[in-house]
Amino acid sequence: MDLALLRTFVTVHRAGSFTRAAALLGLSQPAVTGQIRTLEKQLGRPLFLRQARGVTPTTIGDELAHRAAPHLDALVEITETGLDEESGVRTLHLAGPPEFVSLRALPALTPLISQGLALRASFGNAEETLEGLAAGHHDLAIATARPRGGLLTATPLCDEEHVLVASPRWAARLGPGVLRGGHVVLEQLPVVEVHESLPFVSRYWSAVFDSRPAAAGAVIAPDLRAVLETAASGAGLAVLPRYLCEEELRSGRVVALLDPPVPPLRTYFLVVRTGTLALPHIARAHEWLLRAAVDW
Repeated sequence: MDLALLRTFVTVHRAGSFTRAAALLGLSQPAVTGQIRTLEKQLGRPLFLRQARGVTPTTIGDELAHRAAPHLDALVEITETGLDEESGVRTLHLAGPPEFVSLRALPALTPLISQGLALRASFGNAEETLEGLAAGHHDLAIATARPRGGLLTATPLCDEEHVLVASPRWAARLGPGVLRGGHVVLEQLPVVEVHESLPFVSRYWSAVFDSRPAAAGAVIAPDLRAVLETAASGAGLAVLPRYLCEEELRSGRVVALLDPPVPPLRTYFLVVRTGTLALPHIARAHEWLLRAAVDW
């Protein structure tokens, strides 16, 4: 049996579609379709059920993938390890939220540079990041959503606590007694957010008040660092990850408006294409980030 056919089969099994597998393999979709048909003819059994959106493996397909994938991954590891030794430097393409990658991930990975790792970072939201990873544009992604399907493998990395903050001027104007009025009072303040849909404020309101915010965004800036600086300057309230505003909370540049018994949390996931942890530079970065996250 041709190993190239098995590699194409495993990629289709993980990707769930001929189109996505073709992009990952650098082949045309007809070439991928033809290789799968050839393999099915050799085996005398159907490996996939063709559907309107993608393919679903048959029980025979699942069995073959379970048996073949680990060995193909091991062969890739042998090949890539050889390339590592020849080139001396391997490049890791990392993607994720701009603030988290900038303040957490990249500083955590910098010790690996002296070990021959080069870094290239891309920024985007969870959907963009996972789509880029699936298409082969990135090696490792940090996302706030767990991907579905077998193409991508996710590992919980860490949780971030969200804090409702504003400048001291706004906090003094509200006062502790007024804050007991809850979200109705808070909705009288201007809101600083990353998007018109108010994703951070909406998530906070849902978790703490079991409702949706009625306010509209006064300032929209697609970077949480810009949101922090704008809120600290007195533009209005914002919901931010605690790690991002911890220093400003200590210095008093911003004030936490509420201290709920159970603060809202969001989980970050470390995501790779299934099978690529066999590649040494990806596995090393993956392990390094998980180790660093213990202290976050």
